[in-house]
Amino acid sequence: MLAEYFPVLIFLAISVVLGVILLATGGILGALLGNIKPDSEKSSPYECGFEAFEDTRSKFDVRYYLVAILFIIFDLEIAFFVPWALVLDKLGVFGLVAMSIFVLELIIGFFFIWKKGALEWE
Repeated sequence: MLAEYFPVLIFLAISVVLGVILLATGGILGALLGNIKPDSEKSSPYECGFEAFEDTRSKFDVRYYLVAILFIIFDLEIAFFVPWALVLDKLGVFGLVAMSIFVLELIIGFFFIWKKGALEWE
């Protein structure tokens, strides 16, 4: 059983060692070669080369986050169609009925958030 996981353990060990080496050399080289003299220009917030128009810590509207979360949810649910389509011939009628129920849940969820006004942006 250990022989099956041995390559994975080797990859994990190599990645940890490589990560530590890169972090250490980046910190050392950054301290030696970098210009660590902060001034007001370097510390000031900027936006596309211009001064920020508003406070950088301004709050976003909650609708922005709601639309982003809804997009992620529906995008991930649509990703289930690819593996289902690949094995549909092996699943038969059971797979078709299961995916039909899944699509029905998607449609109900979509109309629910539409009815609640979550997709309105005014």
